[in-house]
Amino acid sequence: MTTTIEDYRGLNGHQKAAIMMLALNEDQATKLFSLMDEEEIKELSQAMAQLGTINSVVLERLFGEFVEQLSMTGSLVGSFESTERLLLKTMPKERVDAIMDEIRGPAGRTMWDKLGNVNEQVLAAYLKNEYPQTVAVVLSKIRPEHAARVLGTLPESFAMEVVMRMLRMEMVQKDVLDGVEKTLRAEFMSNLARTNRRDPYEIMAEIFNNFDRNTEGRFMGSLEERSHESAEKIKALMFTFEDLAKLDPTGIQTLLRGTEKSKLSLALKGASEALRNLFFTNMSERAGKLLREEMDDMGPVRLREVDEAQMYMVNVAKDLAEKGEIVIAQNKEEDELVY
Repeated sequence: MTTTIEDYRGLNGHQKAAIMMLALNEDQATKLFSLMDEEEIKELSQAMAQLGTINSVVLERLFGEFVEQLSMTGSLVGSFESTERLLLKTMPKERVDAIMDEIRGPAGRTMWDKLGNVNEQVLAAYLKNEYPQTVAVVLSKIRPEHAARVLGTLPESFAMEVVMRMLRMEMVQKDVLDGVEKTLRAEFMSNLARTNRRDPYEIMAEIFNNFDRNTEGRFMGSLEERSHESAEKIKALMFTFEDLAKLDPTGIQTLLRGTEKSKLSLALKGASEALRNLFFTNMSERAGKLLREEMDDMGPVRLREVDEAQMYMVNVAKDLAEKGEIVIAQNKEEDELVY
């Protein structure tokens, strides 16, 4: 005889989960089952098999409870830390560590995709301690342009040995490839993931860089009251529009070529006199005159528009620095330029 569940209050956790699974379509249910271990699947399957008929009111109440519980949590925040805490409740620590090392490492679905997103100097520093044959296998599996940069970073004699091994290399056996991949994942990627965690002050400095000046001033003022030391650390890491004064003449000229003229005039409208003059001295006399006239013709401008234009120029400078086209000094001896 088939039973009918009509009283929502008598359902236990397994029964609620079983009803939710039955309400999903097959594709969705299959994906959820694939994330469970064998014991969980057995328990849930047993509950599903014994449910019988579920009254529509019960179904409605169950989904209402589900939505209510989600809404009570407020906004959801996904992070490495929250993910790790959740995994530790269901898996052994060794397995969780392996999973977290994998996802904290560089982006990519496969090991070779991940290696292709590792800085060439970091990768070369690791590979120079490996056998040339191992390095040859690794470089044959990543993108040619990335392999070229890694080879160029390796000691020349070692790099040439790798080149010769690559030229003589035949089809790599699957077990050899699996062994190299396993070693890279266990030794290199796990260490890289542990050293790849970003400084929270760097993250916060980037956030502050993207505030308009009123918001930045408000938050920085509040932070100084709570933790003067933290505020000073963030200030030291921030790169602001006025920091463009640290660029050398070549850098200023490169930035000028990469900046929209309308943004430039608006950004300089709110700049210090010293920074304005720095830009003007790196222009031709005619270009400087036209820019001054454009700024004068603007009349009063909104502070918000000036902030947006200055933020735009800072981002252009950062992009150029990442491409190696300009050097942004950070007040360190190694960043000082010698002429």
